[in-house]
Amino acid sequence: MRLLLGLIAIFGALLSAAVGQPTGAAIYPLDELKPGLQGEVWTVFQGTQPEAFTVEITGVLRNALGPGKSLIVCRLTDPRVQKMGAVAGMSGSPLYIEGRLVGALSYQIQRFETERFAGFTPAADLAEVNDRAPRNSQPADLVAAHSTETPFKALNPVFTLGGLSPVVSDLFAPRFAALGLNASALGGSTQSASDHASAAPAAPLRPGSAVGVALATGDITMAGTGTVSSVQGSTVTAFGHPMLSLGDVALPMCAAEIVAILPSQMQSVKIANTGAVIGTITQDRLSAVSGVLGAGPAMTEVEVSVNTQHGAGRKLKFSVARQQQLTPALVAAGVSQAILGSNDAGLANGFRVSSNVSFPAAQRITFQTLYSGPQGFAQGLNDFVQGLSANLQNPYAKTFPDHVAFTVEPLDDNPAVTLDLFQVSRTTARAGQALQVTIAWRNWQGEAHRETVELNIDPAWVGRQLEVVLAPGRALDELTGRPRVIAASELRSFEAYLAAMRDERPTDGVCLAVVEKTSLFSDQTVATPETPGSIERIARSADESRFRRRDALLPLWEKHLLPGKLLGAVIRRPLTVVE
Repeated sequence: MRLLLGLIAIFGALLSAAVGQPTGAAIYPLDELKPGLQGEVWTVFQGTQPEAFTVEITGVLRNALGPGKSLIVCRLTDPRVQKMGAVAGMSGSPLYIEGRLVGALSYQIQRFETERFAGFTPAADLAEVNDRAPRNSQPADLVAAHSTETPFKALNPVFTLGGLSPVVSDLFAPRFAALGLNASALGGSTQSASDHASAAPAAPLRPGSAVGVALATGDITMAGTGTVSSVQGSTVTAFGHPMLSLGDVALPMCAAEIVAILPSQMQSVKIANTGAVIGTITQDRLSAVSGVLGAGPAMTEVEVSVNTQHGAGRKLKFSVARQQQLTPALVAAGVSQAILGSNDAGLANGFRVSSNVSFPAAQRITFQTLYSGPQGFAQGLNDFVQGLSANLQNPYAKTFPDHVAFTVEPLDDNPAVTLDLFQVSRTTARAGQALQVTIAWRNWQGEAHRETVELNIDPAWVGRQLEVVLAPGRALDELTGRPRVIAASELRSFEAYLAAMRDERPTDGVCLAVVEKTSLFSDQTVATPETPGSIERIARSADESRFRRRDALLPLWEKHLLPGKLLGAVIRRPLTVVE
């Protein structure tokens, strides 16, 4: 009996292929569906050509996904699919009965069931997404997906990573998971930044074709693969369920090639190569994703240059989607690939990363950060992503960076040093005298060094509460009243935001400073010490959120020492100046 059913299914698939795949837009009404009706579903099993497999209508779960949002339940009668069940990547595969579109494969029914079923989104719900006009709005925030035990589960796409080594993929998997992305290194890309122009045109999309929705393209690719449900002119509907539930979006629509289907009792999955950009996804809704064929969306261009210690340098070029949480993580993954994903990355001693972030209207910010070997990079990765997030997320204007450039330079020596001595020649001095400040340090597994700095006492310092401070630039920033995170309410423009980002001390070496304990009154992060109370009251009554008062240290004299080294110590010594 099983053999007979198998032969019937295979014969049906061959007959469907011979007759031709339905392409019309006619919809089979939901109310006319009856148990026992036979249908065929079109999807790609391997390569790019859709094939049909058979299903049997079991019934309709009314309001299963919310008021007015039903789910069609089908038994998977094709022996190939009955063994593997509904497959992640089949999302959106169109279901036809009598040549009319019934719906799109979208949900897995239970897990470990003894007989395979699947849920289908009704065709009318797909059309509803198709008819939505995209608005010019900022993309929604990502919401992390939480695992729940539900009777049916959307066949959410696995976002495959191309161009990333397994080491980097494993490093970033938890970060992507926190953003609701199920990311896997088991994927590839047929395109790179260097061959887009010469690539052969992708095959035209039709219902059942594989399609990718990308978050990054080029030398590094991240894309979720699904199936086309319908094509109406230049409008394409796919997936049959949300991708990330972002609403209005602007993401690259890409061609896709299915390499294989990996069967699993838990969740079978298609693995794919992501191809060329063929359009723009504009909607990410409950019932489907939708977009238009043609040019891709505006993205942030990223270029990472690696100056290797031996041989020619190399470059990575890729583009990332403009989304507040995704963009920093994807850019950081590319930089990590340049550092960790090569045989000659030169991590044994450490490296320097220089960044240049260019915004529209020729505005830019630059940064430079040192890392001390693999351990230093691992420890600093959180700061790296958080800092990049602060640079790329802009609460003041609807803009994203046009271009982000990084240069990675391996170091000949480990920059970490150990402080052996910090000594001030005296704690009480007269105006006009000179003090000697001595620091002694030891290089990483190397020789000892000493430096003495002469500090001339300014007569204006008489009677003040002073300290001599030795601290890294970031630590001194905080001690002198600059918060690690600047509240959006403290600034009033994008230009002020960029100026605040630029106003930071170097991240390498240490700062030697004479500071005074004071109270700072700040306007858009620009601080003024000991502001008269009358002026403060007037200012704060005009705009409470813009102005801040905080106890901090005011630098009176400052010198940058040990450039190119990393030292984490913060030391403070009292200083009294008398006449």
